[in-house]
Amino acid sequence: MDFWYKEAQTNDLLLGVRVTDILHSETTPYQRLAVVETVEYGKMLILDGAIQCTERDEFLYHEMIVHVPMHVHPNPKRVCVIGGGDGGSVREALKHSSVAKVKHVEIDGAVIEASKKYFPHLSSGFSDPRVDVLITDGIEYLKNCEPNCFDVIIIDSTDPVGPAVGLFSAEFYGYAYKALTWDGVICAQTESPFASANLLKKCWHNMKVHFPQVGVATGFMPTYPTGFWTYTVGSKKMALKANREVTIRGKYFTKSLMERAFDLPPFLQEMLEGSKKNL
Repeated sequence: MDFWYKEAQTNDLLLGVRVTDILHSETTPYQRLAVVETVEYGKMLILDGAIQCTERDEFLYHEMIVHVPMHVHPNPKRVCVIGGGDGGSVREALKHSSVAKVKHVEIDGAVIEASKKYFPHLSSGFSDPRVDVLITDGIEYLKNCEPNCFDVIIIDSTDPVGPAVGLFSAEFYGYAYKALTWDGVICAQTESPFASANLLKKCWHNMKVHFPQVGVATGFMPTYPTGFWTYTVGSKKMALKANREVTIRGKYFTKSLMERAFDLPPFLQEMLEGSKKNL
């Protein structure tokens, strides 16, 4: 059989991937979860019809969403990862020797179990003694946690549908601000400037409600809409640059990339700066 998985990335754009096997499929209390084997990208995790990660290109996303904010902070010891049940962001955070504790907050435990079984290279951090996994709502968790708990908060969310909608709101960024230390840093995945321009602009403005310094980093993601992705970073105190030596060298992330992480192409800078009147 010639079997293709097709994701509607927008109303007018499809991504098609040839599938050789369906490894796992279930309906959890929160979403439809599937793991498939593909020709081009290896194993692929899909939630509610949207590609979350693949074996071939996951490092592009996870290295950017973690290492950029982790280097903005001068000495990150306590990290909170909201979402990201595949474990990739936890894995990358643990590469920083300063990290003493990672709280991983994921609403759907089934995603974690699927990742442990099918993506061991992604979920390897779950066995680290520095990691505490909490199966609960990330919004409620940050809303109710003690102030000044974390140095860095990483919002590794799914698309803004279902239980993830609130993770993109100004109210939620306020909870994160309270939970961060005086020099704390937040980073959230904020979708594609082509396929989801309005969402990116809204997140940028929502974060600026609380954080005095907000910037956007960009990166490539072949299996995400349009292949071009954004990561919005908010800082309570520290300048949006590397505020300590960059020692991490990943498959994508490098010292030179960090040096220009917040240098936006003119079209994107203009879109953000001129967006307030359109919101």
